[in-house]
Amino acid sequence: MTIENKKPEKILIVGGGTAGWMAANLLVSRWKDVEIYLLESTDIGIIGVGEGSTPHLKFFFDAADISESEWMPRCNATYKNGISFVNWSSIPGFESYFHPFPAQTDDIFTVPVFFNNIKARMQGSNANVHPDHFFLETYLTRANLGPIPAETFPFGVAYGYHFDSTLLGQFLAEKATSRGVKRIYGTLTEVLHDSDGALTAVRLDDDSLLDADFFIDCSGFKSLLLQGALKASFKSFKENLFNDAAVVMPSAMSEVIPPETRSTALSSGWAWKIPLTNRYGNGYVYSADYISPDQAEIELRQHLGLLDSDVAARHLQMKVGRVEKHWVKNCVAVGLSQGFIEPLEATALALSFDTISRFMTYYENGLYTNKYQDEFNKEINAKFDGVRDYIVCHYKANQRQDTDYWRDNAANTNLSQNLNKILHFWSNSKDFAKDMYMNNLVLSYQPKSWACLLAGYGVLPPLGDSEENARYKSSQDMDQLADFIRRCGLNFKKHNELLI
Repeated sequence: MTIENKKPEKILIVGGGTAGWMAANLLVSRWKDVEIYLLESTDIGIIGVGEGSTPHLKFFFDAADISESEWMPRCNATYKNGISFVNWSSIPGFESYFHPFPAQTDDIFTVPVFFNNIKARMQGSNANVHPDHFFLETYLTRANLGPIPAETFPFGVAYGYHFDSTLLGQFLAEKATSRGVKRIYGTLTEVLHDSDGALTAVRLDDDSLLDADFFIDCSGFKSLLLQGALKASFKSFKENLFNDAAVVMPSAMSEVIPPETRSTALSSGWAWKIPLTNRYGNGYVYSADYISPDQAEIELRQHLGLLDSDVAARHLQMKVGRVEKHWVKNCVAVGLSQGFIEPLEATALALSFDTISRFMTYYENGLYTNKYQDEFNKEINAKFDGVRDYIVCHYKANQRQDTDYWRDNAANTNLSQNLNKILHFWSNSKDFAKDMYMNNLVLSYQPKSWACLLAGYGVLPPLGDSEENARYKSSQDMDQLADFIRRCGLNFKKHNELLI
């Protein structure tokens, strides 16, 4: 069935939080002639799993016409150049690596040297392939420089943010309501359908009805509309990703605020450390099959030096996976209601932004019908699956043997066909990046990011003969590259100076 060819007059968003208010701001900014309502319950807590982002969050703020000077101070926000991965490998020289966000200097100058070195190293030469030596934003982070260059700097630099997710949700709510979004408080008790199964209205606990032409499900893991009322099926990622719980707590901020997230491997998962202007946000993402919540909390406290502290901890459960269809009838799910992948690469808000912005484009192009519904669902699934594969690769490629958790992850054979192909090309291809493009494997991450992960963990063959090793060591490329990056760094300020 094709929905009537008519732009909706009224859209109802069910659920607030960051996802709901992101959707509200995008909708009201782009469809100014549509009435936007958001239903929010005062009884349901907002889940704040992770307080970091990818560069997609800046794309969202640009699309919503919200400046950094307006939102960052309100949300205790800092800049983010990328993520450090610590203790995921026990191979000497590869105990940690930094995954930088992209800069235009990468493709022009550094990525060619990086891949040339990888090619030589995979053939047995002692070429330097550790990603920490190749990228501008890695240099900036190590020097505690922020990602905003001088106006005369000719290259673009992408970056993300760290922020208080609760404060961000509150800020976005204020911004959306000031632009005309109507906020309604109440608890949903029933969802009404028409004869074709499309949604028509929701009933609240005071027995009032809220009708709409289109619905956005931002109701969290409960997915009251898409999975509840419309019975969209859910695909679990449990066999691919073992983690299903987290424990979170704050800690005091150091004087110098680092422009990076830190991900440190622990016994049965990993701990994030996210710098805000007033504190660190910390959490331990783990598998309950390997460690109990109480044990996980103790391990996190030990990791943070807070074993004797009375700082409160919150325990969270994670439903990891995605729906099979994100757009069903006259409803689109955004955020936790459509799926969740652990925040190892801070992709949650990027997936939410991509979902709502892509939906709006397809809905417009289809003249407000479901003409492109199948294409949309296929593309969003590919985005989720691409992120899943990259996260799975972190665990599959880990170079630890100290606990059952890490050994079982390394031995896990529940890999997608795409991930198996990527790992095959890494070990066997003469041109890793080209083969990824030729085989349509560049979905959510570029070849550079895959190479950073695999080289960063030391997933490399044995070295060849010593003569070839010595010859490659004499290359001047690395010295020239280091000097170029150092000179680029002169155009950036200390991170703390950017946080006004």
